[in-house]
Amino acid sequence: MAIDHDHLMNFDIPEVRQSYGLAEVARFGLTVGLGQDPMDMRQLPYVGALADDVRVMPAIVNVLGHPGFWLANPQTGVNALRLVHGEQGITIHKPMPAEATIIAKTRVTGLIDKGEGRGALLYYEKRIREAESGDHLATCRGTTFLRGDGGFGGPMGPVKPAHSLPERAPDHVFDTPTRPEQALSYRWNADPNPLHLDPRVAAKSGFDRPILHGLCTFGFAAHGLLAVMCDYDAGRFGSMDARFTAAVYPGETLRTEIWNDGSFRTRVLDRNAIAINNGLFKLRQAS
Repeated sequence: MAIDHDHLMNFDIPEVRQSYGLAEVARFGLTVGLGQDPMDMRQLPYVGALADDVRVMPAIVNVLGHPGFWLANPQTGVNALRLVHGEQGITIHKPMPAEATIIAKTRVTGLIDKGEGRGALLYYEKRIREAESGDHLATCRGTTFLRGDGGFGGPMGPVKPAHSLPERAPDHVFDTPTRPEQALSYRWNADPNPLHLDPRVAAKSGFDRPILHGLCTFGFAAHGLLAVMCDYDAGRFGSMDARFTAAVYPGETLRTEIWNDGSFRTRVLDRNAIAINNGLFKLRQAS
């Protein structure tokens, strides 16, 4: 079944209602490197260590209200075996409460046909609102590269431009080691993709061992931005957007390189590979 542009643009992805609290907040913080220094009082509120101070790591919005692997539905017309997560972004409209029931709705926002044999780009967003108040808490957005689905006669643009990084050394660096079992822990944030867990599946995909979830790497970058740009004050965290450019293996050390204008990228120190590139962070504007 080939992609039908209008059908996929209007594909109904069921909304998700989810309740979360301290356990989910602390688990997410721990799985993106917070708490590695148990004496750092700035990190402890994000991992549930302080009874009188609980804070939420902003990148948790990527895993709240997750709609599941909806592109595997044959009715989408997508070749789900050949898709790649290309870009991710989040905007925090209101600091995330420490516990809440949220409603998330995901929709397709754009579909670009790169041509026969060249694949397609699918743009999507997820809006998260608090169930009780209706407040719009966050928006997540992403780009999926559909490698096997070009040439369906859809529009060829406009393509989202990549942010250009400054051509000079970064103003700050933030290093965080990942743990060998990092993917095994992160999978409990609603992502049980066996590519990150099962060595047999990883081998069939061309990797010598399971790779880290892209959103886990994104979370480590968000940790660096929270530390450097916000001094661990989640209320100042506005938005971040970036492009995935290389895989990370659990156990490798990540260095997030940050410029004062909000530009950033994340480097795998062990192999000098850029895992996240063309990043842009913005502080949240006070309401």
